[in-house]
Amino acid sequence: MARADETLERAELTLERVRERHGAVAPRARRRREAEVLRRLGRIAVADGAIIVGALVIGWFLPLGLGGAMLVMALLIAATALFALMPVTREVVAEQLVQAPLKSLPAQTERWLSAQRPALPAPAMTLADAIGIKLDTLSAQLAGLSESEPAAAEVRKLVGEQLPELVRGYQRVPELLRRTPRNGRTPDEQLVEGLKVIDSEIAAMTEQLAQGDLDSLATRERFLQIRYQGEE
Repeated sequence: MARADETLERAELTLERVRERHGAVAPRARRRREAEVLRRLGRIAVADGAIIVGALVIGWFLPLGLGGAMLVMALLIAATALFALMPVTREVVAEQLVQAPLKSLPAQTERWLSAQRPALPAPAMTLADAIGIKLDTLSAQLAGLSESEPAAAEVRKLVGEQLPELVRGYQRVPELLRRTPRNGRTPDEQLVEGLKVIDSEIAAMTEQLAQGDLDSLATRERFLQIRYQGEE
């Protein structure tokens, strides 16, 4: 009976992972793109509206003529192009994650990890997607956690330090050496194994936060011990 329960539990976990990969990653990325499009459209509308209002005010006192109308048109085109191309949000820098407020740390780390995704090997991309989903959940759970809690330090260490350092350590390895075995494993394999550890750690943290078990979370002592070797 116990074995049957274990088998059922494993099957449910596998199904959950499949749903996460194929059902949640795309909507999350789509929501982010839609939000960016709305922000861009909002900025364009405000800028163009200000130009039109300014032109109307000036035209009330001074006739603009054909030259003025052409100038207003040029300003509208320039403002539209500028705000359409200007980044909506600032790029997240890994060095800034350690100082990010706890409540926004998972979201900022998820944005940073998403930007690194194209440079990762295929298995690591899948893990990065799964971690991103868990970071979304963790972000909501940290809303009520104080920075002074010992558990906050564990979350900050894993999400703001160890995860970025793992990925950056991999990126420092020359691309030609990433699939070359050293000490029995390639850097690609080391990255995937490290991301698996982090994925399980975030899942455990999320579960403990959901249960309010801050003491267990604060006393976790698992650390990543993956080192990348290779010289440029």
